[in-house]
Amino acid sequence: MGWRSDGTDLRLAFHFAFPLPFACVKRMSFPTDTIAALATPVGTSAIAVVRASGPEVLTLAQNIFGETPPPRIARRADYRDLAGQLVDDVLFTYFAAPNSFTGEDSLEISCHGNPFIAQKIVGDLFKRGCRPAEAGEFSKRAFLNGRMDLSQAEAVMDLIHARSERALAAANQQLRGSLERRMTGLIALLVKSLAHIEAYIDFPEEDLPAEDQKAILVQIDALLAGTRQLLATSQYGELLREGIKTVIVGEPNAGKSSLLNRLIGRDRALVSPEPGTTRDYLEERIIVGPHWLRLIDTAGLNATPGVLEGRGIDKTIEQAKSADLFLWVVDASRPTPALPPALVGRMTEKNTIVVRNKVDLLPALSAFESPLFLSVQISALHGTGIETLQDEVAKLSEMFQVQVGTEVIAINARHAHALERARMNLEAAQIKLQEKVASELVSSDLRETLAAFGEISGKIDNEKMLDVLFASFCIGK
Repeated sequence: MGWRSDGTDLRLAFHFAFPLPFACVKRMSFPTDTIAALATPVGTSAIAVVRASGPEVLTLAQNIFGETPPPRIARRADYRDLAGQLVDDVLFTYFAAPNSFTGEDSLEISCHGNPFIAQKIVGDLFKRGCRPAEAGEFSKRAFLNGRMDLSQAEAVMDLIHARSERALAAANQQLRGSLERRMTGLIALLVKSLAHIEAYIDFPEEDLPAEDQKAILVQIDALLAGTRQLLATSQYGELLREGIKTVIVGEPNAGKSSLLNRLIGRDRALVSPEPGTTRDYLEERIIVGPHWLRLIDTAGLNATPGVLEGRGIDKTIEQAKSADLFLWVVDASRPTPALPPALVGRMTEKNTIVVRNKVDLLPALSAFESPLFLSVQISALHGTGIETLQDEVAKLSEMFQVQVGTEVIAINARHAHALERARMNLEAAQIKLQEKVASELVSSDLRETLAAFGEISGKIDNEKMLDVLFASFCIGK
């Protein structure tokens, strides 16, 4: 069969195989009411912001402030409740649809940050007909109104919860469409392949030429490469959100707990000259350079432990199994011990720094080079060398960053699950094509891939999944 030069066949195949955003949500209940909520944290502050969104917002603004506000211009006014009582001197801004965060008419009221004042305003909006916003409902409306795709909506939460420069940068890039652009490219290529397969299914008298089969295989190879590239960012995404797991290991009384206390800036762990003080692990989170670390102090690795000490060492080994980085603390005033046998294979030159502690006990600070690992000389007691150690940890942490092209992408667990399904279906389609299996079966695999891709951007008809996802957002967002 021939392909029309205007691309009609391709567009029909795309519409048939994969519903567009407006098609996928048309069976969902679009909001018709106006919602309101406090958009800033509860508590005393300089200002608080109350947000409202929905079809009655303009009428609300007119009734409360006695004027029709110009869009996107902050105005100062008295806020008076329904009874005419003065509540506060506020700034309010009206955003006309579709040029607002939600894509609806919206109103933001900035009042003094007294919780009583903010709640008075919120309560008055409820009396005037607004409904309390559910968790994440403003972002959900932005998604439903096409202001952002699902991956961008999730980036809003990543932006709010970012605890490091790297996490903030990744969230900002995703909010500005880095993942969406990658998925759009993959979807376009997948639709092209699916459209060709569907054409030969609809017109069985046409055999699939060998050259077309090769072309589709090339396209599937490219789809697999792009999918695997995105999947490779999954670990980095987890590290950005949870922190780089950095385990402090070493012999008893080497100064592991002293190092933890020095790095976090307070006495979190008990320190004693008596060996084996730490019997369980302690965990704290800190910022080192642009990175967020989960810092874990563990029980000393003693070759001849007692029963209780042995149980602590078991927990040390357990923590080490999932560690991203190791700080191997050794006593610089004593001979450097051998690498702990239980950690051989886990500790490498790529993930380990030897921390030679207690250099204050040496007659002179001599140069030291570890044959296997980068080493840093410190005194946890006096703070000597701590900045150098932090710099080296920050440098080592850079290895986890994964770039896709020129952009930093860090997918979350939901994205990874969908992409893994897509990868499996693409590989299945690849094998079927190579074995010349019926085109209908290849098409089925590609359709499953398309559905998996659609879950990432939200181009699916799954209201329950969206409800669960946005419920994890905070009220007012």
